[in-house]
Amino acid sequence: MQNFFITPSQVEGNQIYIEGSDVNHMKNVLRMHTGERLMVSDGNNRRYFCEIAGYDGNLKAELNIIEERPADTELASRIYLFQGLPKQEKMEWIIQKCVELGIYEVIPVAMKRCVVKLDKKKVRKKTERWQQIAESAAKQAGRGIIPKVTAPVSYQEALAQAGGLDVVLFPYELAEGMADTKRIIESIEPGQSVGIFIGPEGGFEKEEAELALKAGAEEITLGRRILRTETAGLSILSVLMFHLERE
Repeated sequence: MQNFFITPSQVEGNQIYIEGSDVNHMKNVLRMHTGERLMVSDGNNRRYFCEIAGYDGNLKAELNIIEERPADTELASRIYLFQGLPKQEKMEWIIQKCVELGIYEVIPVAMKRCVVKLDKKKVRKKTERWQQIAESAAKQAGRGIIPKVTAPVSYQEALAQAGGLDVVLFPYELAEGMADTKRIIESIEPGQSVGIFIGPEGGFEKEEAELALKAGAEEITLGRRILRTETAGLSILSVLMFHLERE
């Protein structure tokens, strides 16, 4: 079933009005007709099972609400990915897959071994593009919210932001002891906020690892195999999803 996002202000009584590019997508791309049903999320964990009542040209779609229900697609904890900026288009792929798996927010981080250097002109366009990808993935996955993708921050800024979270995981290639990693993961309780730090292609500098651990991050291992930066975050996020998924 198709899923669209609105703001709470678009709900009027037992009807919802959709405007903008979504109308063209519904009518001319998906060719959805009057009477067809769809799901609408208000970005605030409320979902509406609706039926298309009609169109006002390509400007507006009118939906009748059949049923309102709480969103049940969100994890019990808010998970934040602090992703070292990767090369080329890898960031787009990372965002898309992380949103599908349940990430709450993605924070691109400029780290010492990052090859990519974004100037101020590129940052705005890149961030807008990343947010569009997050929205598209959220629609596809039937999410109750659209995860936020922030503009890139410095490593120091990332550590400061992570300082306000309940648990911060630091997958590190030099870490040992799968038993300790399992213990740390299993100790995370539903409702706790969780941060994940992932390095760029070249990994973390020793100094960066030391700063993170000094700030209270938990060093963990992702196993004996060396994972690419675009795989590492998805690996630990998948484990967390399984651990935190509601029954």
